[in-house]
Amino acid sequence: MAGRPVNHARRAEMLDAVVDYTIEHGFSDLSWRPVAAALGVSTTSLVHRFGSKEQMLQEILGRLRERIFAAVGHRDGLRADVAAVWETVSDPRRGGEFRLFFAVYGHALQAPEQFADFLDHVVTDWMNSLCEAQGPDTDRVTATRTATLVIATIRGLLLDLLATGDRRRVHDAAEAFLATLPA
Repeated sequence: MAGRPVNHARRAEMLDAVVDYTIEHGFSDLSWRPVAAALGVSTTSLVHRFGSKEQMLQEILGRLRERIFAAVGHRDGLRADVAAVWETVSDPRRGGEFRLFFAVYGHALQAPEQFADFLDHVVTDWMNSLCEAQGPDTDRVTATRTATLVIATIRGLLLDLLATGDRRRVHDAAEAFLATLPA
């Protein structure tokens, strides 16, 4: 006997709502009942949708990654791409997303087997995008080195900004860094 057809739009809405809940409340105490109550659904609906809390967390992280990449897009060259990334990640309205990102990153380093998918993507997605932004004439070794420096610098600046709230100082440092990148 066949079940009801999958409502993909409803699944996407539910995932976005779970992501928003997790951004607001954190993930360390993420459990079915409070999430279900906040979304106005049953715990059975969440279990049916996600399978397990680990699968739910993986989908949350995947959706965060999609949101960030969608917000940034591609511009014209490395400096423009990195400037767009910095503008996106340093936007105060996105602070919750990035506090969640760093919280998960810390847990992933403590439990790599539980967060294998996150760790597989946390550098490679940006590495590939930043290497591509440098254009086809940049050799792979140089592109990889530059992308590594960009990822480390932007994440360091963002961590500083989230920890201190010193927007002027950190943005000044970001502007100085961006000026060193090839157009």
